Amino acid sequence: MLAQKLPLYVIDPVMSEEEPLFSNLDLFLFSLIVGLVIYWFMSRKKPEPIPEFKKLDTPSDCFFENKNIIVFYGSQTGTAEEFANRLSKDAQRYGMKGMAADPEEYDMGELSRLSEIKNSLAIFCMATYGEGDPTDNAQDFYDWLQENDDEDLSGLNYTVFALGNKTYEHYNAMGKYVDKRLEELGAKRIFDLGLGDDDGNLEEDFISWREQFWPAVCEHFGVEALGEESSIRQYELKVHTDINMNKVYTGEIGRLKSFEIQKPPFDSKNPFLAAVTVNRRLNKGGDRHLMHLELDITGSKIRYESGDHVAVFPTNEAALVNKLGQILGVDLDVVISLNNLDEESNKKHPFPCPTTYRMALTHYLDITHPPRTNVLYELAQYASDPKDQENMRKMASSSPEGKALYQSWVLDASRNILAILEDMPSLRPPIDHLCELLPRLQARYYSIASSSKVHPNSIHICAVVVEYETKTGRINKGVATNWLKNKLVTDNGHKSTVPMYIRKSQFRLPFKATNPVIMIGPGTGIAPFMGFIQERGWLKQQGKEVGETVMFFGCRHKNEDYIYQEELEEAESNGVLTQLNVAFSRDQEQKVYVQHLLKKNKEHIWNLIHSDNAHIYICGDARNMAKDVQAAFHDIAEELGGMTRTQATDYIKKLMTKGRYSQDVWS
Repeated sequence: MLAQKLPLYVIDPVMSEEEPLFSNLDLFLFSLIVGLVIYWFMSRKKPEPIPEFKKLDTPSDCFFENKNIIVFYGSQTGTAEEFANRLSKDAQRYGMKGMAADPEEYDMGELSRLSEIKNSLAIFCMATYGEGDPTDNAQDFYDWLQENDDEDLSGLNYTVFALGNKTYEHYNAMGKYVDKRLEELGAKRIFDLGLGDDDGNLEEDFISWREQFWPAVCEHFGVEALGEESSIRQYELKVHTDINMNKVYTGEIGRLKSFEIQKPPFDSKNPFLAAVTVNRRLNKGGDRHLMHLELDITGSKIRYESGDHVAVFPTNEAALVNKLGQILGVDLDVVISLNNLDEESNKKHPFPCPTTYRMALTHYLDITHPPRTNVLYELAQYASDPKDQENMRKMASSSPEGKALYQSWVLDASRNILAILEDMPSLRPPIDHLCELLPRLQARYYSIASSSKVHPNSIHICAVVVEYETKTGRINKGVATNWLKNKLVTDNGHKSTVPMYIRKSQFRLPFKATNPVIMIGPGTGIAPFMGFIQERGWLKQQGKEVGETVMFFGCRHKNEDYIYQEELEEAESNGVLTQLNVAFSRDQEQKVYVQHLLKKNKEHIWNLIHSDNAHIYICGDARNMAKDVQAAFHDIAEELGGMTRTQATDYIKKLMTKGRYSQDVWS
């Protein structure tokens, strides 16, 4: 402000003899500058005030004002949030007032006060992320639960539905912890913990749990459903006919125009637009497309470490969006807002509004995954053929025939919303209701394939393009990988950019560089290890003593998909990699995988683990590879450590607890 005001004071350079040495203006300016310096100095030195939390007088002052069913969600990929929204919507059908709540946005210290409201219930839809960790938005809540032993939650009614994946070591760890911890703090569980398994059928697990949950709630509170389940709209459509287009969202995640005027810090609500500087195919042959991309983060102040993940926000293919517009017969460029009918809700819109249908379907909504059963149920009313209506409602039911039909017709056939509309010509829902029901398009996470010690201004991604034929003969394409594949370094003279941010990981090199490391990463599972190898090489260049660095890589054919071959062989020749073991699974009659090479090197591996304090890292497929590799380590410990199977299993578990057996796996 001072810089703007100074030009207003015009100081005449010619002083009359009568004028004093300092004019009033000089004194004013001098005082102002001194005052500002003192203010800056005082404010800089002043410690942060400790906030005072007052006990509120009435529950109406709390975040759950006028609500008796609060559904908290810990969500990383959007599914737990989706389930929370469905449960809060269900509450209306029982004459209750529900809301879905992100624990990150509320003071969870007020949770106990929910008991002051009649017929109140806290529901927790908690996903587990990574190695038994809370999701990003539930981290503070998790810390709060751990730290507050004296919290009294007696009188609080609760239930938990956990979302996890059985292929992971710590199946549903977060949901189980919240369920147990709330009971320890005195809260009353009114319905059993639900366990959802994404390796099986998460949707089916949720529906089965929910179908038993609501009758238990009704019995507990002495309420009943308000009659036939009908479609309840959460949002109302507003069409903007005369709006300044500068006020319309065009793909921004958070702040309007944030892609035009970028301001740090960059995170999930404010991604950085990184320019693509390299996009090359890695494999020499075969029908797959494995790719290496490099994103420029110069000037962003973004910091990362080897083992971190980069999150990118992809967009849906224009052809799919156009087809949806055509089949529903709508102008996709109409500017609209979907406004929450519950004015007290903190979630005003399902996605950034105002925007156009085209932008919503391109940037904000997931149109490629098979829709969940609640979407089918809500859309059934718009099918003009009674048979279609009946089938859609049946698929959304918990009857065995309905579950089987949903499994075969939607999931097994990989039908997305466009395929469903194409195969059900009588179903033509209003596009605004469809946009209300579709889940948000989520960020995709990739293990960073570089080290910031070597590439401080660049983040490398290694990925395989997903494309497959469905049972209906359609070609389905992975949203993010196909979008990344088409991110050419220059596109019509413009730089291609990728909205991204960093997600910190626990997948870290040992603190002591002298510790040996054993890395196992077939296929694109090699990604974080490219960063590890770069970092170990950098440490050697700095004159540091570096322990053994052993790599187990696997691919199909040596002359097709041996990715990063030159880099790996160079690292071996200059001593950064002390041992490079590569399994080519299909270059001989008997298939050879990384676990076979582990056993082949069992004496050396056991010595590194048992005597030299080696750290083990596994990256890639959780369903088969990670399990087979773990079984191989059990075999080695059993054979060379002279242990029983139980002792060998416990031995590996202890390594996990000590942070010496880390996994970065996906299914």
